[in-house]
Amino acid sequence: MNKVTEMPRSHRSVEFFPPKDEAAENLFRQTAEAVAAWGPDWVSITYGAGGKTRENTFRWSRYLQNELNLRVIPHLTCVAQTREELETMIKQIADEGFAGIMALRGDAPQGHEGPFPCAPGLKYAGDLVEFIKMIAPELEIGVAGYPERHPEAPSLDQDIEHLKNKVNRGADHIVTQLFFDNADFFNFETRIREAGIAHPLVPGLMPPTSLARIEKFCNFCGSRIPPGLRHALSQAGGSGEAARRAGIDWTLSQLRGLAAAGHHSFHLYILNNPTVFRILAKELDSTS
Repeated sequence: MNKVTEMPRSHRSVEFFPPKDEAAENLFRQTAEAVAAWGPDWVSITYGAGGKTRENTFRWSRYLQNELNLRVIPHLTCVAQTREELETMIKQIADEGFAGIMALRGDAPQGHEGPFPCAPGLKYAGDLVEFIKMIAPELEIGVAGYPERHPEAPSLDQDIEHLKNKVNRGADHIVTQLFFDNADFFNFETRIREAGIAHPLVPGLMPPTSLARIEKFCNFCGSRIPPGLRHALSQAGGSGEAARRAGIDWTLSQLRGLAAAGHHSFHLYILNNPTVFRILAKELDSTS
């Protein structure tokens, strides 16, 4: 199959996270089957802070690839793992025929104190990108971009310099962190192009179907909730069916605005929610 960099401008993708128990597994399977029927161009699956979901990530990556015939790009982080462990995982991803790797620094394990836990020479995502290229140069590498800057970056300018480092060391495409205001994405796109980054940029969108959940995500990743979205979710009761509808409508409006500006590709953070995904996919198919 074609690489992300070779795909048409209208490609679409979805992100999963590994389930932790039987109930979550059922939701994962329901969502994955709905996603497979929809026909994304590729999917990703997360890795967890400190690589704590490593085995689950590979287990469910195999399920997505081998049972549902999806093109899978697993996440990989360089936190709390040795160079030898990372080399083994990179070779495993290549040997098992996965399409590529989403290379991320990752977050420290919960409760960790002291220096950031990482292998020598693998402190940042750019280091991991270069390491992957050395071990398995055939793999396509995606990296994260932050329209509102990474929470640890002192400024957007400095964050873009970090992004430029990642692409200069071998990254192939960029998927953004979630954002709820397209103006932030357009500003980010302009800024990275001015910085000389020409790589494919895929907007990442999360349907904001619960105010409490979105506040939690935004507090963690540094994204902001536009007043209009906060009002819509509050008026809908914060959660439940009305809030779900308001959140899906917000995402559809974002997608229409992106398409009007020439961005027809997108990456959906659906949180393994089959109900939200089915509604959103149906709406997308009816308007395509």
